[in-house]
Amino acid sequence: MIVGIAGIGAIGSSVAKALDRGDIEGCRLGAISARNADRAENFVGDLTVRVPNLSLHELACECDIVLEALPPQMFEQVALPVLNAGKTLIAMSASQLLERNDFAELARSSGARIVIPSGAMLGLDAIKAVAVGKIHEVRIVTRKPPASLLAAPYIVRNGVNLENLENAVCILQGTVSEVAREFPANVNVAAAVSLAGVGPDRTKMEIWADPDLHVNTHTVSVRSDSSDFSMSIQNRPSDENPATGRITSQSVIAYMRQLNAVLSIGT
Repeated sequence: MIVGIAGIGAIGSSVAKALDRGDIEGCRLGAISARNADRAENFVGDLTVRVPNLSLHELACECDIVLEALPPQMFEQVALPVLNAGKTLIAMSASQLLERNDFAELARSSGARIVIPSGAMLGLDAIKAVAVGKIHEVRIVTRKPPASLLAAPYIVRNGVNLENLENAVCILQGTVSEVAREFPANVNVAAAVSLAGVGPDRTKMEIWADPDLHVNTHTVSVRSDSSDFSMSIQNRPSDENPATGRITSQSVIAYMRQLNAVLSIGT
């Protein structure tokens, strides 16, 4: 399988390097698509096998799988060429799928696939399993260090003061759909949870700024007719970008490894 990487930030660069090292059996890096030509040249110059820096349209044409690892506002520019070409899109900006049923319809008509990796969340297998029955409630609480929220448009637009907090403060609560409109770059975990379970309009969410934290923490609670459970994860930041958890790129690598695995574990 030929893999294209759209974006060489923390996620894209980590996955590209794993492919270049041969760490993912049955997959190889075919090309990247980076907005900064000089940065792209420096990046591919450090790879064992040099690959071209293509446009997003060319990336979709040349590759079997495209990893979308760009800012959420660029999601459509990546997704449409891949889906029109009938290829597999690995979507990291899961929040961009919440109100765009047309993407799934396009994939269905073209034979494409949309894959949302586990990313920085755990327990999606369990949520998918209980969704086969009846889910009564899903709630996700995201707690972040205040510094990681300072540049969020909602915080800036509403003049929310997060400086010198002494106690944790709930910034926003509502459904995942409602919160995603205000924090599109901070709710990809919640989007994945909602799409695995009862949907974004029924999944409840809270975002907290917590001065006692140094890492992002996500806690999910589920009540269903088959089981009740809760789970919490604290993600260590990646070396490339403190705002991105190290486990996020590792989840993409784990997904690609199972494509050709003779033993598959998990739902």
